[in-house]
Amino acid sequence: MSSEVNGPTFVVSEIPFSMRGSWLDLSPVVGLHRHADDIHLVSHQNGMHGVLALVPEASGARVATTVAGTPAMLRWNGPSGSIEATFDGTHAVRLRGDGLSLRIADAAGGLTPFTGTYLFTEPGTSCAVFTSYETGRRYRVTPILGEFSVEGDGQLGSVAREVTVTGRRWEIAIEEFETARHPYRASRTFQSLVEFNSRTFRDYLDAIAPWRSEETPGAPLAAYVLWSATVAPMGYLGRESILMSKHWMDKVWSWDHAFNALALAPGLLPEALDQFLAPFDHQDASGALPDSVTHSEVLYNYVKPPIHGWALHRLRTRANQPLTHDHLVEIYRGLSTWTEFWLDYRRIGGHALPYYQHGNDSGWDNATTFDRSRVIESPDLAAFLVVQLDTLIGLAGELETGDAPRWADQRERILAALCSELWDGDRFFARAADDGAPSTSTSLLNLLPILAAERLPLEMRARLAAHIRDHLTEFGLATEIPGTEHYESDGYWRGPIWAPSTVLIESGLRASGYVELADDVSRRFRTLCERSGFAENFDAVTGAGLRDRAYSWTASAYLILAGEAQARRD
Repeated sequence: MSSEVNGPTFVVSEIPFSMRGSWLDLSPVVGLHRHADDIHLVSHQNGMHGVLALVPEASGARVATTVAGTPAMLRWNGPSGSIEATFDGTHAVRLRGDGLSLRIADAAGGLTPFTGTYLFTEPGTSCAVFTSYETGRRYRVTPILGEFSVEGDGQLGSVAREVTVTGRRWEIAIEEFETARHPYRASRTFQSLVEFNSRTFRDYLDAIAPWRSEETPGAPLAAYVLWSATVAPMGYLGRESILMSKHWMDKVWSWDHAFNALALAPGLLPEALDQFLAPFDHQDASGALPDSVTHSEVLYNYVKPPIHGWALHRLRTRANQPLTHDHLVEIYRGLSTWTEFWLDYRRIGGHALPYYQHGNDSGWDNATTFDRSRVIESPDLAAFLVVQLDTLIGLAGELETGDAPRWADQRERILAALCSELWDGDRFFARAADDGAPSTSTSLLNLLPILAAERLPLEMRARLAAHIRDHLTEFGLATEIPGTEHYESDGYWRGPIWAPSTVLIESGLRASGYVELADDVSRRFRTLCERSGFAENFDAVTGAGLRDRAYSWTASAYLILAGEAQARRD
């Protein structure tokens, strides 16, 4: 990493270049595990779409470059010159070149009545406008300095559509907008934009990681992952929101958001509350939260686990100021109906324990716990609800709603069933909701009841802690134990190390008195992130980052654990 004057450096093929509030990024990643040869202007409106290819050229031919990013600037370096990019607000990208030309090409490759990108010269100006069916938006290229040519102007079908800017030195702006916008004005120099964006990022970093030191070297890059994955309110997202990534995981899922809220809480409480409440804006009539929300869709085909009581308690503990009465009322209302969804709609008559309908409901999509039956009464779900009901009991008393006895009755009923019906004397197991057939019990998922450890007998906590140790590799907590029959090195929830399970189990261990083990879990995961970045998950044996390499909840988990470790050192 570079000094904090310019911010951390990063590889744009792993972490997209973007800024807080923008729905745009610059990246060669243009789809699910799809890497283009060139950097693209990518939009996340109406899904992820690589709209324009940005091709560096010299003497009319594409040239190989190396590309490096900082929070404020992306730079292509070639044998005869360079190209630089920065953001001018959230809707425009400024680019300039010295010694290299730039070809801006339609990435769709063809135009049909319903797909592709149309290019025309804006009448009365020298600007070129690409209109994209996929995003439903326009992309205006405005020349500021240099020579400008347009190919495919007004053409239909499969023809080249591209704008080329040349000259020893040149500069342009590319804007994304809907139907119309006043002509672009370069009100600030390129360098002043870079300096402004750099200051903006440093202010964000100072707010969420003021504790950083040489012992927490991953903090600046973790903050950039969050900052750059943040989008302004638009479409179905009515609040500023942190997407899981500005790669293909460009949504807010209804448990991922909680970890991002926790990372922001100490220094940016209003923003943390927005993260926490975003899915609650879309609760349905049953009280269920959506599976995910993004710009143009809200999905209800699955839900996510009820970790929100635990998350709210942690958020209030981490926050730098108390929550207002109005916020508590709003949160209590949403948390109550979310809990009632599980109690009213996800329990078989006469059963105390609620059930998942699929692994996706748990967030652990393909965990081995779901191998024998998809519809299960699971120990993690029961534990989450015990903790959530505890939180509701406290809120009900604080707000004087009179609901505390009702919540307490439900908590005791679920807790008793968890301990008597899903415990075999050594470990927890899940069971099929219909016939009670037990599931496999090798997944780390089955150890998540450690989160409710303060409600569990001491001997049960000891067995959970012992089994958690079995999952601990050099790099952290494997979701299946390496070397066993169920382990898969890149098996998603069947082996790799994940951020949310790490934070949840670390929290439970610490609360139940296993402080040294909690410290070890935290240290190993932080070291892993400092070595391998902020990937969606990690190979439990080699520590290599897997899948999406710019995942916001992984960055948040690092910031949560690193900040708390620093506080303990201090």
